[in-house]
Amino acid sequence: MDIQAALDNYGEYILADKGLSNTTLKNYYDDLHQFFLYFKDKKNVEDLKGTDLEEFLQYELASGLSVSTALRRLSSTRSFYLFLKKEGLFEDEILEIPSPKKPEHLPTCLTFDEVEDLLNAPDLKKPDGVRDAAMLETMYATGLRVSELLSLERSKVDLKNKIVTVVGKGAKTRKVPLGDFAVDAIVKYINEVRSKNPGSNSKYLFLSKYGEPISRQYFFKMIKKYAEKAGITKDISPHTLRHSFATHMLEGGAQLRAVQEMLGHANIATTQIYTHISSKRIIDAYDLYINNN
Repeated sequence: MDIQAALDNYGEYILADKGLSNTTLKNYYDDLHQFFLYFKDKKNVEDLKGTDLEEFLQYELASGLSVSTALRRLSSTRSFYLFLKKEGLFEDEILEIPSPKKPEHLPTCLTFDEVEDLLNAPDLKKPDGVRDAAMLETMYATGLRVSELLSLERSKVDLKNKIVTVVGKGAKTRKVPLGDFAVDAIVKYINEVRSKNPGSNSKYLFLSKYGEPISRQYFFKMIKKYAEKAGITKDISPHTLRHSFATHMLEGGAQLRAVQEMLGHANIATTQIYTHISSKRIIDAYDLYINNN
């Protein structure tokens, strides 16, 4: 199969099977265009090799390209290669390539168990606990910024189709999927607590007991309180759930571009830091295993 035909099939896969946007596809194609400008002699899928990815990364870095841009292009190209392998069109091994540089300061990220403990910390026998549980579940399920969560409007939450429409930075709108646990938590909150709130007619989803939107100060204190109750010793903030969402998505096999879209990052280099967190956690787990065996 010639490269152009493979790229066309890949485009259909990105839009139809993965459900990503035309903008995302264009970004992938832009990166792949740079890849095939370098490998001008590769006309057919049979010409591709597993070593191409590392060679391309080394070339990009040697040419003075920033690490973040080089890694983004590597991610796009690797995604294409994985698609070809999935379709049975590529038989060579796709090697894991270590990142050339890791950030010195990584944001705090919770483990899966710590997230579970945090989400279970609110007392569901109390109205505030039901609301707080819904807020925590929503934030972890979507990776929303704190400001986006607190300004989330009831009309923007499609519980039937499990989609949240978010107005983020620069008034840019994006749609983020909502998991079953978050949907159940929101339904419980709406039916048992919000419907009885003095601000039940408010356009905002999450309300204080006085019917006003939740403040950032309250949410910050709330996270700290539940973290302490859950026995989490890390110094966390509301943003920690966003970090954890992104890291866990990547560890679960999500594509970097998809995570970028869900987080609402304008530049994929911002999202790239979560690959470093994920890699560090895997390395730490491996070191722990080696040291105990």
